[in-house]
Amino acid sequence: MKIGIAGGGAFGTALGVALALDGKDVTLWARNPEAIETMQNDRKNPKLPGVELPRNMSFSAELDSIFACDTILIAIPAQTVPAFLNAHVDQLTGKNLIACCKGIDLKRMTGPASTIKDLVPNATAAMLTGPSFAADIARGLPTALTLACADDARGAELQAALSTTSLRIYRTTDTIGAELGGALKNVMAIASGVAIGAGLGESARAALITRGFPEMQRLAVKLGGQPDTLSGLSGFGDLVLTCTSEQSRNFRYGLALGRGETFDSSTTVEGAATARAVRQLSGELDIDMPICTVVADLTEDKTDVMRALNALLSRPLKEE
Repeated sequence: MKIGIAGGGAFGTALGVALALDGKDVTLWARNPEAIETMQNDRKNPKLPGVELPRNMSFSAELDSIFACDTILIAIPAQTVPAFLNAHVDQLTGKNLIACCKGIDLKRMTGPASTIKDLVPNATAAMLTGPSFAADIARGLPTALTLACADDARGAELQAALSTTSLRIYRTTDTIGAELGGALKNVMAIASGVAIGAGLGESARAALITRGFPEMQRLAVKLGGQPDTLSGLSGFGDLVLTCTSEQSRNFRYGLALGRGETFDSSTTVEGAATARAVRQLSGELDIDMPICTVVADLTEDKTDVMRALNALLSRPLKEE
């Protein structure tokens, strides 16, 4: 099985490294010709310092290079996925399209796997998600991920094709639960970063993680996901990782908000857009999601950290 990767960021490149080192046929596409030239000639990606790219991993700035592959990992920002799919429906039809990004599209209000299913209906839509940092994957450190595919037989094929000695992949047919777990944990990571950045302490972070998890479950179940999926790698596992490590871009963004510092605008923070999408969805579906709402307001400067904290602490007392 030939595997193509759309996106030359850290995560897409790291997946390519792991797969190529396992002997798989991998081609990575990125839109920046200079970045492709650096990866092809120097075998380095500046976003993965200290990692040498395998010689059997190919790179191209031409999209036809990945359209020739049976399976394509889509590792571009979640908000750009619909435009990518719409622009290349004919070339993507019949392929295995696996979303490796996490978020909820602000216009469509769907996660990446659902977006694939809607826009390229004759492709196999899947989601690869779970607690993972690009640096760990690229260094060959043990990582467990969830592959979600509604077609269980095809999911089993993809599970076998993408598993390596360092990547242990579990599978589920619950694409809704998997994509929402991956998207919503980014919002909670921002909230956790805010708590630490504002000096609220580890106990506050623990409380946010604990109360944030039921919020994730409420929305996922309302939209058709399974509670058990949220309790697995793609939900709780990813939640713990991203809320407790500065390797998480969403957590670092929250740290900057909490400290009142400027954050690098060139860094993709999927949780910011997701929080705004969730705020809209929670209103439409009449679901109580106070942490997500506060994070959305913070990202748009509609509130500040202390007012956000007071809004959460002034909520009515109730049973856990």
